[in-house]
Amino acid sequence: MAANSTSRAFAARSALSPRTLAAVLVTVSTWGSAFAGIRAGLTAYTPAHLALLRYLIASLALAVYALVTHMPLPARRDLPRVALLGFLGIAFYNLALNFGEETVASGTASLIIASVPIWMALLGSLLFRERLRLPGWLGIALSFAGVAVIALGNQGGLKVDPRAVVILIAAISSSLYSLGQKPLLTRYGALQCTAYAIWAGAILLLPFGLRLPAAVSTAPLGATGAISYLGIVPGALGYCTWAYILARVPAATAGSFLYLVPAFAMLIAWLWLGEVPTLLSLGGGLLVLAGVIVVNSWGRGQR
Repeated sequence: MAANSTSRAFAARSALSPRTLAAVLVTVSTWGSAFAGIRAGLTAYTPAHLALLRYLIASLALAVYALVTHMPLPARRDLPRVALLGFLGIAFYNLALNFGEETVASGTASLIIASVPIWMALLGSLLFRERLRLPGWLGIALSFAGVAVIALGNQGGLKVDPRAVVILIAAISSSLYSLGQKPLLTRYGALQCTAYAIWAGAILLLPFGLRLPAAVSTAPLGATGAISYLGIVPGALGYCTWAYILARVPAATAGSFLYLVPAFAMLIAWLWLGEVPTLLSLGGGLLVLAGVIVVNSWGRGQR
């Protein structure tokens, strides 16, 4: 059974069309670039202002797309869930990630966020009774060890970096967002769910906007440009190409491509910001990714 599953996954990857492969490259590279973009924006903006401005821009871009394609609004009965998704996946997630990246290098942050599939597997087993085999629990333990190594070694010594823990909480929030999408994805497309969540998240971030105009007027053009990039490219374009991928390949196959995001994040952070990850961060990141691969390849039981 495992061999057949592996061969089917390999066949799915090998059968990707050039357009789908291009969408994969756009998604992983733009999402990888987001971590460096956040660090660039934080040079002049607070974490809250960065999150609000980014998703106001993303909301505007998606609103234009919605008008052109005549995207319907969500049903009234789904508005509470949309609001919760906007809080978990957009507002809280980005506030926590931005706050953490004030001191945590962008490449290191991407490695911690790479633990999202682990949290999805663990929470799915606890909340939805999704079965995990023994290799799944071993993979979770492996990723936990990797996150611990990153948190202990991020400051150049064996002491816990509180900001790394905050980014870990952001990863947990993102996993809850992904699990919470499941009921809506039976009624709406992936792109629609994303647009609804981004609009809801932007609305929830509005209370932080009182001093945003003053921040924009005094910020260097480079920092504001980085946030505009975050809203349009990783925010709107990256989610659009991700929806394109999900519509054409199995979810498990699509998820495997996200293993490439930390590699792109580190490369772009090096080219853009001159950041070089520490050996402990790299070692911890490899443990995180190894745990994710173990869980997704051998750890999930049949339902």
